[in-house]
Amino acid sequence: MSVAAWLDLDEDDPGELVRGQLTEEEVPDATHELIVAWLVWTLKNWLGSRGLVLGSDLRVLVGDETGRKPDLTVYLDGSRLPPRNGPVTSPPDLLVEVISPSPRDERRDRVEKMAEYAQFGVRYYWLVDPALGSFEMFELVDGRYSKAVGATAGVVTDVPGCQGLRLDVDALWRELARLPES
Repeated sequence: MSVAAWLDLDEDDPGELVRGQLTEEEVPDATHELIVAWLVWTLKNWLGSRGLVLGSDLRVLVGDETGRKPDLTVYLDGSRLPPRNGPVTSPPDLLVEVISPSPRDERRDRVEKMAEYAQFGVRYYWLVDPALGSFEMFELVDGRYSKAVGATAGVVTDVPGCQGLRLDVDALWRELARLPES
């Protein structure tokens, strides 16, 4: 499938474009959506009008034949903002993925997307893994991601590229604990 054909799909059609192939994307559950909502709220409150936080299903062209839909796309103060319509074609400052529990989804976020986002030039990449109870922040250094922060508890105050941001990881896990077990 071409990038143009992928972009012409109805916005409700699922799938990411990976090396010219339409691939199935994860189906979010309440845990996934709660984490995304919590991060949008936290990041937007910190940024105010100095940046932009965009949610899931935004199409980001990370290569000539690859388009992804990150869980969160963030533009920090002073960055070139994306167009009002159409796909993102230049790297945002930060992309966030919430890892789903299947091994295939974990590999996609930890290996495939990490390599694609690095090659695209996204400066910061965050992974939130609710199954492991981990929050990881990576920074692009010499074309590869280097782990800058890893947290399972507490408050992260030294967030790369986000001076003054406080991420209360304990508050996130408390919010998740409100969801009943299946």
